[in-house]
Amino acid sequence: MNPLLSLLQPYPFERLRQLFAGITPNPAYTPISLGIGEPKHATPTFIQQALCAAVTQSPSGLASYPATAGEPRLRQAFAHWLKSRYGLSVDPFTQTLPVNGSREALFALTQTLVNPGGSAVSGQKPLVVCPNPFYQIYEGAALLAGAEPYYVASDPARNFGPDWDSVPMAVWARTQQLFVCSPGNPTGAVMPLSEWQKLFDLSERFGFVIASDECYSEIYFRDEPPLGGMQAAAQLGRHDFKNLITLTSLSKRSNVPGMRSGFVAGDASIISPFLQYRTYHGCAMSPVVQAASIAAWNDESHVVENRALYRAKFAEVTPMLARVMNVALPDAGFYLWADVGGDDQAFARDLYAAYNVTVLPGSFLAREARGHNPGSGRIRMALVADTAECMQAAQRMVEFVKTRQG
Repeated sequence: MNPLLSLLQPYPFERLRQLFAGITPNPAYTPISLGIGEPKHATPTFIQQALCAAVTQSPSGLASYPATAGEPRLRQAFAHWLKSRYGLSVDPFTQTLPVNGSREALFALTQTLVNPGGSAVSGQKPLVVCPNPFYQIYEGAALLAGAEPYYVASDPARNFGPDWDSVPMAVWARTQQLFVCSPGNPTGAVMPLSEWQKLFDLSERFGFVIASDECYSEIYFRDEPPLGGMQAAAQLGRHDFKNLITLTSLSKRSNVPGMRSGFVAGDASIISPFLQYRTYHGCAMSPVVQAASIAAWNDESHVVENRALYRAKFAEVTPMLARVMNVALPDAGFYLWADVGGDDQAFARDLYAAYNVTVLPGSFLAREARGHNPGSGRIRMALVADTAECMQAAQRMVEFVKTRQG
C-alpha cells in the first residue's frame, strides 16, 4: 500500500458518525440535517431534459469514448460564461478544461503540480498552503502528492478569512501550491482585490501556483457578485493568468451535484500538462453530462432564481439564530458559521440527542496549528433544505440554546 495513505485523517462526516455513535435522538422530532453541504433545491427541468435527450436522441450519446478535453461546444460554453460573468476573454481550447466536479479536480491538480522531490529550499519537503478552516480535500491532495500542508492562521476580524501576513517568508519559499477558497467554506468570506494583489506578488516572487476554489461563487447576498481570481488577475493587468488556475462547478450553481460537472480555467501552460495527466488518469466527462452541462452554463435565469431562494431563506433563519448565538449573514455561500460559546463537539452531540438536528462541529473542519484550532467553539450549518425545514431546525436550536443557558 502507498504509505502516504496512512497520513490521511478521517473525513469530517466520518468523525461526525463517530461522535453520534450510541446516541438515540429524541423520537419526538423528525430528523433534520444541516451537516452536509449538498444542494437540496430542485434541479432545473431543462437540465434534466438535456441529459435525457443526449441519451435518447443522440446515436453516440453512450456509444463512444469521450475525449478528455471535452467537446468544443462545452469548452466554448465555459468561455462564454467567463465572459458574461467576469468580463474575461479566454481561449476555450487552451485555457479551459472540463472536470468531473471541483473535488476531483482539486485533488488531481495537486498531483500534477507538486514536485515531491523537494522544495526550492534544499533538503525540505515542498509545502502546499491552505486556509484553516478548510475543505479537507486540500490536505489530502497535498499529502498524497508527497507535500506537507501548511495551515494559514484565520483572521476573526475578516469572518475567519486567512491571515496571509502571518505566513513567514521561509514558508512561501518552500511553497509549490496555494489553495484559495473564495467564497470560503465554511466561513463565506470573499477575498477583496487587495488580497489577490498580495498573493499574486508572492506567487511572482516564489513561483508557486494558486488554485482558486470558487464553487460557491454564484450564491451571494450582496448586490455585487464575489470577485473571482481570474477577474482579479485581469483587473491587475495579469491577462495571461500566470500561475493561476480557477476551479468551479455546476453543483451549487445549478443544483446538480449528482452530475459531477465543472471546469478549470487559467494559465495555459498549466492546463496543457493537466490535460495530459487527466488523459492517463481516465477523467473524461460522459457525453450525456457534457450535453446537460452546456445547457446549464448557457442559462443564467435559473441561477438568479436559485440565489433568490437562498437569500429569502437566510433572511428568515439568520436573525432567529442571532438572538441566541453569535452568527451573522456571510458574504456568500450557503453556510452559517456560528460561535456556540463553548465545546462545539458537545454542542453538536447534545443538539442531535435532544432535538434530532445535525450540525457539523467547526473543529472537524480545521486543524490545530501553532497551538490553536480555529474551528473550536463554532459550528457549520448548511442551509440547503427548503425554508420551512431550515426554519424548523432553527427554532429547535433556539430552544436548545435557551435550555442550555438555563
